[in-house]
Amino acid sequence: MSGFGSIESIEGSPARSARIYVAGHRGLVGSAVWRLLETQGFTGLIGRSRDELDLTDRSAVFQFFDLVRPEIVVLAAAKVGGILANDAHPVEFLSENLQIQTNVFDAAVAQRVPRLLFLGSSCIYPKFAEQPIREEALLTGELEPTNDTYAIAKVAGILNVRAVRKQYGLPWISAMPTNLYGPGDNFSPTDSHVLPAFIRRYEQARLRGAEYVVNWGSGTPRREFLHVDDAASACLHLLQHYDGAQHVNVGTGVDHTLREIARMVAAAVGFDGETRWDTSKPDGTPRKLLDVSRLRGAGWEPSVDLQDGIAETVAWYRNHGNALRP
Repeated sequence: MSGFGSIESIEGSPARSARIYVAGHRGLVGSAVWRLLETQGFTGLIGRSRDELDLTDRSAVFQFFDLVRPEIVVLAAAKVGGILANDAHPVEFLSENLQIQTNVFDAAVAQRVPRLLFLGSSCIYPKFAEQPIREEALLTGELEPTNDTYAIAKVAGILNVRAVRKQYGLPWISAMPTNLYGPGDNFSPTDSHVLPAFIRRYEQARLRGAEYVVNWGSGTPRREFLHVDDAASACLHLLQHYDGAQHVNVGTGVDHTLREIARMVAAAVGFDGETRWDTSKPDGTPRKLLDVSRLRGAGWEPSVDLQDGIAETVAWYRNHGNALRP
């Protein structure tokens, strides 16, 4: 069975007590998936922190799968970071992500886990892919060099899922979200993504009474942003309704320039100073807008407005004390 069609739903008794392992359940995406599943009444959720289970430890991963025998796996665990972190540590981004994925996939195959959702990233696509980017653009051109090792790891994950479907006939699937943001995001000054980096930068500038903020690049690249709660909703929708070898884009289908995003963030935090752009720094991919017609054709739509989502994320950042950290 392939494409969007009916598959056995994970809803309803006794499936709501199915053993669902959310790998990376404390991360941005994993925690949102966990919250949604709890809200929807799923009671068999399984999560392990990195201290409890290091997914790069192959033996430990196999022992864990043998012990808990999950029926559904959501693989949201990954080493992630923004343009600075990716560009500075390409070896770690390639090696650690390949180790995590391979260990989880192999352990899940050994247990013949009936259902697995692998979460990747829109950075898998060529730097100059035709916009909006269709799923079929995968492997049709060169990647953005500042995050190519991370992208290659995610491409390997997609191919691994396809290989499992082909060789073992298991209905595993892959989803490629666009840029995500929301409560629980990483606001680190060295390895955060662009939107949380903006929130931190503008909020700290407001607290210091700074006259201006400096952002990397020209501000002209266009980016699409999806609230993490919408991403979780899409994940559950795919688990319930999709069974195909083709990975599925997950996004809003709408993008904005980074200058526009910066203005939204500045307004949300109440910073009224000047924004300057350091054009000596790299811009990254000029545009990265996903074609989400495949997912929308299945009846899923995002629900969180970007400005509302940014305001909510600013409030979460302030409430958790991150704004005062150096």
